[in-house]
Amino acid sequence: MASPGSSHLYAAGNKRLDRVLDFVAFGARPMPLATLLDEAPRRIALILEAAVCSLYLLEGEGHQLVIRGNVGFPHKAIGQVRLAVGEGITGQSVEYLRPISADFATKHVSYKHFEGLGEEEYPAFLAVPIRGKSGPLGAVVVQRKGVAFDGADVELLAVLGALVAAGIRHAELIDASRDKAPLRRAGGGTRRVNLTGRPLVTGRSLGAIAALRRPPARPAPVAGGKEAGLADVRLLHSAFDVAEKAIFALTTRAQKLALGRDAAFLATFTEILGDQRFRERVEELAAEGMGLPSALGQVAREVTRTAATVTRDAFLEERARDIEDLCDALSMLAASDKRAELPAKAVLIGDNLSVFDLLVSSRAQPVGVVLSDRDAGPRARTLLQLLNLPAIVDVSGLFRWASDGDLALLDADHGLLVLNPSKSDIASLREYKRARAAARQERKEGGKRSEPTPANGA
Repeated sequence: MASPGSSHLYAAGNKRLDRVLDFVAFGARPMPLATLLDEAPRRIALILEAAVCSLYLLEGEGHQLVIRGNVGFPHKAIGQVRLAVGEGITGQSVEYLRPISADFATKHVSYKHFEGLGEEEYPAFLAVPIRGKSGPLGAVVVQRKGVAFDGADVELLAVLGALVAAGIRHAELIDASRDKAPLRRAGGGTRRVNLTGRPLVTGRSLGAIAALRRPPARPAPVAGGKEAGLADVRLLHSAFDVAEKAIFALTTRAQKLALGRDAAFLATFTEILGDQRFRERVEELAAEGMGLPSALGQVAREVTRTAATVTRDAFLEERARDIEDLCDALSMLAASDKRAELPAKAVLIGDNLSVFDLLVSSRAQPVGVVLSDRDAGPRARTLLQLLNLPAIVDVSGLFRWASDGDLALLDADHGLLVLNPSKSDIASLREYKRARAAARQERKEGGKRSEPTPANGA
């Protein structure tokens, strides 16, 4: 028994204590949400000697739990693994605002399986709700092999979760359906806002918001006459060449990415561009001096009317939409209308993505894409992969909060769009890019060192 008045200095060397103190220092300082989502799971996993740590945030009017930070699972889990409050062991923990542990999670009556995660390899399971001022903010879940989590682990994770809660509140994660946005002038927003979505193509970027555009409904007036018509035909030839090369490049990239049937629709555009009757009809109308946008628009309408005369022919209907999309693209490629041009290096926002955007919008060298469409179809997903830029989809309230000209940080690693980011957000992005560049350089140099030295005279 220690004598009264005795003391003990807990020097460095106790791994668990050292890691807890390190986490306390980490959690005490304000930081961008991306930093919290990257670092907190990694540090908590070390403290509790867990193979997996997942950070769930409460979204969707407070009814849905979404993994936004994780170590131990494939990256595809982030933004994709979702639970309703009350669903699964984690959902129950949040519903009752009490920790839940299980020695063998797969045998728990509330266990919810997610295909492809491999969590059955880590049966010891502990979920602790993250409490906010007026209710739950999410949950922290740790998993490991072998030894189950004990009472001391539960108490410790509850305290660590409180530090995570402070970081989440500081980040002020906004859900548009829970917080009404005031009307703003385009580009006039100053409030820092975090919107969430589903990551599709990972990466991070910074740029001004720009809504995806189509050619104006009323083309700009053009000078008529035979000479103008001949000039339009020459421009049209050039536009066809550009479009053919672009579709060929996309097809080649799709083959390298092994997209297979998902990219089969590109063959339709190759066929349309090679359809001599299609070219001749557009050239005929352009030569009459009606202007390229009007000539292409009329051809698109003619194809649509033809498709409409065939009852429920899905193939012809889809082909008509593809021709309309291609006509819009050719119109922009041949004679760009300033009213539909995009600023360079922008974060593009829209409801969905089309081949038009890859042929035309990509010329402005965008740095990312954000779509509001909850059910972005397989074609849009394939196009985003071909565009190969950071991209997220299913962003609720996108057009309520985002306006043309607003500065935005797109974090497609975690599925976040940060409008009007802070200086620390931007500094964190720069550090992320420096680290990525250094890692690439190290891999490159490591590859060179591992190459065999050629023999003399080789």
